[in-house]
Amino acid sequence: IKIMEVEKNQKFEKITKPISGYLVLIVLFVIIALIIYGVVVIQKPFVVVLIPVAIFLIPGFFLVNPNGSRVLVLFGKYVGTVKENGFFWVIPFYSKSKISLRARNFETERVKVNDKMGNPILISSILVWKVSDTYKAAFEVDDYESFVRIQSDAAVRILASRYPYDNFDDDQLETTLRSGLEEVNEAMEEELTNRLSMAGLEVLEARIGYLAYAPEIASAMLKRQQAEAIVSARFKIVEGAVGMVEHALEALSEKKIIDLDEDKKAAMVSNLMVVLCSDQEATPVLNTGTLNT
Repeated sequence: IKIMEVEKNQKFEKITKPISGYLVLIVLFVIIALIIYGVVVIQKPFVVVLIPVAIFLIPGFFLVNPNGSRVLVLFGKYVGTVKENGFFWVIPFYSKSKISLRARNFETERVKVNDKMGNPILISSILVWKVSDTYKAAFEVDDYESFVRIQSDAAVRILASRYPYDNFDDDQLETTLRSGLEEVNEAMEEELTNRLSMAGLEVLEARIGYLAYAPEIASAMLKRQQAEAIVSARFKIVEGAVGMVEHALEALSEKKIIDLDEDKKAAMVSNLMVVLCSDQEATPVLNTGTLNT
């Protein structure tokens, strides 16, 4: 019984179509013409009783533009929503709240939050949204535009705390804010959809608009990134140098250009690794003696 009562009390958007405003406008013109004819031509003062009728009809006219809507309320009761474009008329006692159904862009302010690793970062998001349920937008929240701003800010803060800003370990496959943008944007869109659905709002797109370390650690993190880049580059250089030295020794052995013992191989490998791995050009030293001197 309680479940049935809850479902009965739940209200959703109801589409309605009022009377065409052009028909009522014709009636209004006829009334005005009768008033003028009765007062000016036949001079019958009783036609002035039609003046209140004309005044009563005028406030009931309203327009609905493309991608617009009007929420109709009669003495505190929701009557329906007009989404069809055109010129309409309703009883003047109806309140006619205008709600736009167009897609809107919104960019949150840059907020300072801590990522999953505890590093302070600056982050903002860009949100594309629109109203999908006018009843919820009008009555479930006090101000749906303010609701979007506040909930977007909260979603960005929560999302930033779930992921690290960057991953300095190549072997670790954890998604980060910087490298896993597609997954992070999908998570942000899902988070915002869950938060904004109660207000009848549809999230069309959500993505990170700005991402950077906070100024107080930006310099230190830049040095760390540079160090990681240098180490990674050195690793590749050493890996390539080992392959080149190995190929050189194999070529010398196969072509029998020179017979090297283990000591000479060690010296040659050492010299080649220094030349290939050095960040400066090698300075040649000419040996005027024998290989043993």
